Amino acid sequence: MKKIGILGGGIIGLSSAYYLNKLGYEVTVIDQGNLSDGCSHGNAGMIVPSHFVPLAAPGMIAKGIRWMFDSTSPFYVKPRFDRDLIRWGYHFLRSATSAHVKRSAPALKELSMLSKSLYRQWKHDLSFDFGYQEKGLLMMYKTPETEHEERVTAHMAKEYGIEAHLLSATDVQQLEPHVKVDARGAVYFPGDAHLVPQMLLHGLIEWLKTKGVRVIDQTTIQDFEFDKARVTATRTSAGKFHFDELVVALGSWSGMIAKKLDLNIPMQAGKGYSFLVDDVSDRIRIPAILLEARVAVTPMCSSVRFGGTMEINGIDHTINMNRVRGIVNSIPRYYPEMKVEVPPKEKIWHGLRPCSPDGLPFIGRSKKFKNLTIATGHSMMGLSLGPATGMLVSELVENKKSSMNIELFEPNRF
Repeated sequence: MKKIGILGGGIIGLSSAYYLNKLGYEVTVIDQGNLSDGCSHGNAGMIVPSHFVPLAAPGMIAKGIRWMFDSTSPFYVKPRFDRDLIRWGYHFLRSATSAHVKRSAPALKELSMLSKSLYRQWKHDLSFDFGYQEKGLLMMYKTPETEHEERVTAHMAKEYGIEAHLLSATDVQQLEPHVKVDARGAVYFPGDAHLVPQMLLHGLIEWLKTKGVRVIDQTTIQDFEFDKARVTATRTSAGKFHFDELVVALGSWSGMIAKKLDLNIPMQAGKGYSFLVDDVSDRIRIPAILLEARVAVTPMCSSVRFGGTMEINGIDHTINMNRVRGIVNSIPRYYPEMKVEVPPKEKIWHGLRPCSPDGLPFIGRSKKFKNLTIATGHSMMGLSLGPATGMLVSELVENKKSSMNIELFEPNRF
């Protein structure tokens, strides 16, 4: 029986473990952090085929520059002399074109649709509830400029076969009868879904363990040993591991670990924050993105999760309270009767999203090592794209034809 090592215990690594275990492999998952609180746990929990436009898109440069001068804005890049950041920025600038969006959107849409279909399957196949619901997504806006941008996106969505409805302020309020909404309008994507990420991750880890998957966390990846075109050993703080096949799914740490393998996987960590508001009387029914604020809103059981910001600041776990205040201050602009206080620092979750410079994930075989597969760089879409990526990883390890064309996700493209 082949031994498979998966470096990374977020949703990408666990999804890969799920499908590889089903194929009968002996699977070990190794993570550097505490698997009870990884990047996948505190995110917005959205499964969003509507998000087919990559982060590197026209207009993002101008918005990014404008936001950088506001300490409460949704986006921030900490100025610093860092060769990796400079190279990443160079590739981002080159990728932020209409041609890149046109080329990338069909592949992202297909990956998203595959993932959503697999989540539906998981809902029936797994023995635990993870709060999966298909209530769609409201992309809410307050300004004419944002309305124009969203109408263009809705038109593109329809061209790609994604259902999208343009809603007036009255339409939005009718969809949300239990909470006062103040918006110029919205685009409604009824095909989107959501789940409770902490329920999914905790349940999946325990389910995998019952199936014989070995899960090891709080273990530092130190180095690797090679023999010609194969990785023969993984050296860690818990000792040396020998695997027949290795999968790197380490999220924001993937770029640094790739250097130990003499691979170029440009990556920047995009820090985001979230917090839960429990037992809310204003019952939000449908997940939403508050577009001008770039804040995600997700109902989760009797709570609502608010999350946002993209802070490119390296591997940094400090909490910037100004960014959190920016999220809190945006809420009454869209839900005027909701009274949300700035949570104490210990109640704020943060995660480091792995951002590739062109906004596309890295999924594929290494050209340098015959037994190495890369699966990382999903930015804010990791949870949404997890099951599909896991299935593709299992197909790559099996040397089977992939369920979809993954040429654009080639990990050797930079």
